[in-house]
Amino acid sequence: MFKRLSIVVVEKDRERAAMIVDGLRSAGDHDVHVIADDIGLARRIAERNPDLVLIDAGNPSRDVLEELTLATAPMDRPVAMFVDQSDGNLTKAAIEAGVSAYIVGGLRPERIMPILDAAIARFHMVQKMRVELAETRRALEERKLIDRAKGILMRARGITEDEAYGLMRKAAMDQGRKVADVAQALITATDLLK
Repeated sequence: MFKRLSIVVVEKDRERAAMIVDGLRSAGDHDVHVIADDIGLARRIAERNPDLVLIDAGNPSRDVLEELTLATAPMDRPVAMFVDQSDGNLTKAAIEAGVSAYIVGGLRPERIMPILDAAIARFHMVQKMRVELAETRRALEERKLIDRAKGILMRARGITEDEAYGLMRKAAMDQGRKVADVAQALITATDLLK
C-alpha cells in the first residue's frame, strides 16, 4: 500500500484490537481507529468515513453479521471480516451483504495488510461492475424508449425506422437534448393525447 489509509477496526477485545492496530501500523502509516462496541456503530463509522473497515467477528451469529455489515456500509467502502470458524451460510450471507473479504481462520498480524489489499482490490472490481451494470441498464432503457418513439413516429407519419430516428436526432440536436429525452417527451405527449 502506498496510500495512507483511514481504517476503522471493529473489535471488542482490547488485546486483539491492540494486535490488529500494531499489525496495521507496522505495515504503514495508517490512521487506525478502534470501535469496541456495537452501540451507535453505523453513526460512528459514518462520522469517521474510513477508507475501509476491518471487523474481527470471532464466531458471529447471523444477526451480528447483518448488523455489522449494514453498519459498515459495505457498498460504500471495502469491508474485511475475520472469523474463527467456517460456516457456509454465514459466508454466503456476508458476501451477499457486500463484505469484500471474508477470512476464516482468525487474524494474524502478518496476514492483515495482504488481506486488506485484496479486499480493496475486490471492492473496486465489484464497484466497477456495479457502475457498468447500471450504465448498461440505463442504455437498455433508453434504447427501449427510442424504439417505442420510433414506432409512434412511423405509424403517425408513415415513415421508415431510419427516418423516424433521423427526426428524433434532429430534434435532439436542435434542442440540445439527448435522443432518449426527446423520445420520452414524444411518448409522454402521445400518451396524453390518447
